Amino acid sequence: MRTIMLFGALFLILLTSPLQTIAQFQNILISSSNFPNEPSIAFDPKDVGKMVAGANTNNVYISTDTGRTWQVGTLSSTYGVWGDPNIIADTAGDFYFFHLSAPSNSPFSPDWIDRIVCQKMTGVSGVWNNGSYMGLNGSKEQDKEWVTVDRQNNNIYVSWTQFDNYGSADPADSSLILFSRSIDNGGTWSSPVRLSRKAGDCIDSDSTVEGATPCIGANGEVFVAWAGPEGIFVDRSLDHGITWLDQDIFVTSMPGGWDYDVPGINRTNGLPFIASDLSGGPHHGTIYINWTDQRNGSHNTDVFICKSTDGGNTWSAPFKVNTDNIAAHQFYSSIAVDQLTGYIYIVFYDRRHHTDNHTDVFLAYSTDGGQSFENKQISSSPFLPYSQAFFGDYTSIAAHGKVIRPIWGRTDGMYQSIWTADIDTTSLFAAPAFIPEVRVEVDEVYPNPFHESSYISFKLKQTTRVTLTVCDVFGRVVATVISNEDLQPGKYVRQFDPGQSGMPPGVYFFNLHAGDRHVSRKILYANQ
Repeated sequence: MRTIMLFGALFLILLTSPLQTIAQFQNILISSSNFPNEPSIAFDPKDVGKMVAGANTNNVYISTDTGRTWQVGTLSSTYGVWGDPNIIADTAGDFYFFHLSAPSNSPFSPDWIDRIVCQKMTGVSGVWNNGSYMGLNGSKEQDKEWVTVDRQNNNIYVSWTQFDNYGSADPADSSLILFSRSIDNGGTWSSPVRLSRKAGDCIDSDSTVEGATPCIGANGEVFVAWAGPEGIFVDRSLDHGITWLDQDIFVTSMPGGWDYDVPGINRTNGLPFIASDLSGGPHHGTIYINWTDQRNGSHNTDVFICKSTDGGNTWSAPFKVNTDNIAAHQFYSSIAVDQLTGYIYIVFYDRRHHTDNHTDVFLAYSTDGGQSFENKQISSSPFLPYSQAFFGDYTSIAAHGKVIRPIWGRTDGMYQSIWTADIDTTSLFAAPAFIPEVRVEVDEVYPNPFHESSYISFKLKQTTRVTLTVCDVFGRVVATVISNEDLQPGKYVRQFDPGQSGMPPGVYFFNLHAGDRHVSRKILYANQ
């Protein structure tokens, strides 16, 4: 019998436009483990080199080198960890990870979100505590929290939606916007206060009040913005969240509603984010609200911003942030204001360069208080989402001084990953608006199945940061062949020995990330 050496060979040729020898922003893979989506990111305000990020459902990531490399972990709590991650840091450099709850001893359904949980870590080298909580109210569900910290006193403010019965179409069931605060570094929380004077329904759509986000004003005011059936509203407190306005302030309508469709995404929303300028610069005290909607047609989602310069009493007309003049989808935006410069940064997904569902990531910035915006593509390649995979409900961004760190998810088929980009103001302002696409040509894995060493062969036509992993069918990394290596142009052959990983026979995937480009191939590791 003829002896045949079995091996899995994955051949990839990465090609790029001859006009581009290197991507303008280094895209950094944070993680592809545990089906991550809905990312959030925060800096230590004393040292922006220290960052913490999180993603659904219980993923947590820590960096001590401004986000160039990341430690990957998971969060646990006896209250359960059930997604909607939102991360902040106080002036002491302590981090807070807020999320939904799913207690194992719940008398209701297994995914009953009965409270909002806050877990704290002292610095980036500490250990996450078990957490404190707010909002526990019988069988009512607590959802979609967002958080801010007042850096004058380290008070923490949280706003969210309470559902009488999530998904119910019963007119007797309603949704409300609630608020709570902590004045002891997340140790305890005040009884929730109702902010929305008008309730919404529980369907989790346009007639639901949802997407509440808080920010701090120039005089210590607390502002909370949310969306509902009549558009975007704001409430305001002048005493650190104790009392609120008798009537909510109307900001703007959202033609088409906040719940809309984007092809290829399993669900999409344009819920608002609020931010303030506390920089001491020419726009100090300005409050900004950013959202997306389809006022220009269901085939043309756009990113908008409006602002208030009088403490939230009145609001400007909506201003379109994305600078294209074609019918294309821009969606899932998130805003940050740099409190040293007052510059505004908005990250969002963008399809202006595609006629199908391929999706890029863009960053818009304004240096003149939101009067004008520049748009720059920050992802080095597009991705093609799969409508049956849960994509997540938001992106996130943090900015401080010259350091800007957007964070986003991408879905290549069913394969999900979380990314950031190494951006500073110098590179951002000088960069061209569009990055030529990096194309990937892939041969089949051959032969397949295999039971001995696999040899992975690929060619790079440009200097590229490469990660090559082997994942199981649940997306868990079982072996890392290449870890965030900056490889020069040329041909590479790397060996993978499944026996060294201790992995059992079964179905696995080679996942290669080159820049922001991802290639995945199914393989079968068989017994001899």
